[in-house]
Amino acid sequence: MKHLINAFWEFSNNFNYSFLKFNTLKKYLVALSAFVVLASCGGNSSSEKKEPSSVSEAPATPAANDISANPDYEKGLTLVAKSDCLTCHKTDTKNIGPAYKDVAAKYENNDENITMLAGKIIKGGAGVWGQVPMTPHPALSEEDAKQMVKYILLLRK
Repeated sequence: MKHLINAFWEFSNNFNYSFLKFNTLKKYLVALSAFVVLASCGGNSSSEKKEPSSVSEAPATPAANDISANPDYEKGLTLVAKSDCLTCHKTDTKNIGPAYKDVAAKYENNDENITMLAGKIIKGGAGVWGQVPMTPHPALSEEDAKQMVKYILLLRK
């Protein structure tokens, strides 16, 4: 950093038109660009103190409708993340398959739907969301598939 500052200082103190040879100009411009980038990135010091707010802040507590506090949410999310599900499905938007939130909106969160959807994950299927078939996942246990379905159904608004 000191070299960049010295190069910038040298540039500004010795400014004359004799330095306009291409290589010299290139060196100064590179040094100046690096200085600007470093200076703009280094402005947020961790030693700065936050001003106390006039309103006392309550400790963060999970809201009553915070689904991330649900153990089924965590377990299912972990299983989905480890699988290939996110290749075809996204949480909020349709990809190759339906968005998880669309699946949650279509099916009520009950044991019958959990069992049925877990079976579709394991066996695959087509026709409910269009003609693109869902790849079967026969190596997935029924318990894990049900846990994944519980996670998806918790995304219902």
